[in-house]
Amino acid sequence: MKALKIVAILFLVYVGVVVLFESMLGYFQPENQGTLVLTTTDEDGISTDRVLVRNVSNGHIYVSANHWPRAWYYETLENPNVRIDSEGTTGEYLAVPVTGEEHDRVDRENPHGIGFMLLVGFAPRYFFRLDPR
Repeated sequence: MKALKIVAILFLVYVGVVVLFESMLGYFQPENQGTLVLTTTDEDGISTDRVLVRNVSNGHIYVSANHWPRAWYYETLENPNVRIDSEGTTGEYLAVPVTGEEHDRVDRENPHGIGFMLLVGFAPRYFFRLDPR
């Protein structure tokens, strides 16, 4: 019984760390040379900016949903016409969901370390390819 309590406490602490990390990341949205700002628009016409890591594969730009909070991902599925601000340039793009071999290739070429995966609670990873409009 004592071992079960310890496991339960450790699990709750781990969940707390994941929630704290995800919350801080969503709040601060750190930008650097490897990021871009993706602007989505919901069904009410409200635009939202999200800082995302820019992944490159075969000359294409990709972004990925690597976290449990992913409202931007669902908004992009609903309305794939997005705006990207990257390195001082703004452009209109079509966000194309990536599956199959293309997904596997981009995932292999842009891996996450175990530390990051632990911090995001092993959230599944989904990609969009950004095609210029």
